[in-house]
Amino acid sequence: MILVIDNYDSFTYNLVQYLLELGSQVEVRRNDDLSVDEALALAPRGILIG
Repeated sequence: MILVIDNYDSFTYNLVQYLLELGSQVEVRRNDDLSVDEALALAPRGILIG
């Protein structure tokens, strides 16, 4: 799973769409709705900051 941190940018969901088209599992979280510990607990394969 790829964790996408949404910084309220207009292109975040464009990036999410590309990842989905490549077959990735994606979880999107807002930057102010996720702590570092919560992010690590999700055990993502990668983190994309959008």
